[in-house]
Amino acid sequence: MSAELIHALDQLEKERGIKKDILIEAIEAALISAYKRNFGSSQSVKVTFNAESGDVKVYALKKVSSLPDNDNLEISLDEAKRLDGMLTDGDVAEIEVTPKDFGRIAAQTAKQVVVQRIREAEREIVYDEFSNKESDIVTGIIQRFERKNVIIDMGKAEAVLASTEQTPGEEYRFNDRIKTYILEVKKTTKGPQIAVSRTHPGLVKRLFELEVPEIHEGIVEIKSIAREPGSRTKIAVFSKDPNVDPVGACVGQKGTRVQAIVDELRGEKIDIIKWSSDPEVFISASLSPAKVIRVSVNEEEKSAKVTVPDFQLSLAIGKEGQNARLAAKMTGWKIDIKSESQLRATIEQQLLNYSDDGVQEAQYGRFDLFKPMEEGFDAYDEYDNLEYEEDKEAQSEEFDDYDDEGK
Repeated sequence: MSAELIHALDQLEKERGIKKDILIEAIEAALISAYKRNFGSSQSVKVTFNAESGDVKVYALKKVSSLPDNDNLEISLDEAKRLDGMLTDGDVAEIEVTPKDFGRIAAQTAKQVVVQRIREAEREIVYDEFSNKESDIVTGIIQRFERKNVIIDMGKAEAVLASTEQTPGEEYRFNDRIKTYILEVKKTTKGPQIAVSRTHPGLVKRLFELEVPEIHEGIVEIKSIAREPGSRTKIAVFSKDPNVDPVGACVGQKGTRVQAIVDELRGEKIDIIKWSSDPEVFISASLSPAKVIRVSVNEEEKSAKVTVPDFQLSLAIGKEGQNARLAAKMTGWKIDIKSESQLRATIEQQLLNYSDDGVQEAQYGRFDLFKPMEEGFDAYDEYDNLEYEEDKEAQSEEFDDYDDEGK
């Protein structure tokens, strides 16, 4: 070993951040293994590495005994006294056994240890860098395909886009640049293992943070996201500044901001909705682009009954129920959607069920079931709260009140 190795260790400490003491400890441990491999493993040995000169010495460790049984592990008390007069029975004596050609073996071993430590340090640096980016988006280049997985080059590391995290219908071509959402970073013996996604709702959130300065600055807040990858996403936004329109900020001038996100998601539709603390208002907005006439909420069951015009029913429900499903997921409420005609039929049936023949005749004589529809269901709100009693006079008074308010 020479001073050149010491100089190399000093350089590694400065450039790679690998401490010199850690490298020396690793070299000493490796040299012990090398000695036992080449010169016998029955002895217990210790290797010392001089951090100033680079010299290496090997010492056999033997227990001092007045009656030694094994020459490889024990030394007599008389021999030990000749080495060190301070040694007594039961102490451990260090006897130098450095082989003549051990310098060559030591140099090769030290080189292997240093190279291995450099690799480990680089892996650690890459792991630290990407573990800090969990739940964030990164840009990479599609490098190859392994079975159904897509391998993406991230520069210092490779990421795996599993088949379960790929957007349905999305094509991935070699050398394409792509943005992905980092799900998890694991530390392995072969380096960091990075799992990424194109389907996670967090991808949409991070894209909005990149494209919309108001979100990045905290003026506009993303309250909730519901996504069906490759098809449609609903996002609810709220502005902390009353002078800033959250929906307008996300859409951008002539739709430039949201269009950039749609392009990145390969044409996925995005509905941007203004969040409200009022469940009725929020649920009504969540069914956009459908127009809602009336929302009746049940706080205990966290469910809502929504009424829409007949011609808007299919739009409110969406293809295969997608619009209603996303609205329910985004708001956290169970939503039951009915058209005006369906509600009319339901109320008529309720009137029949709750009435005897005399009351039924009075009800049909006093109620115009179609007029309240045009008036925004104010009359039906009152009707839902009526309690039918056995006393027909009390019922009659309640229906009179209903007429006064409904008409």
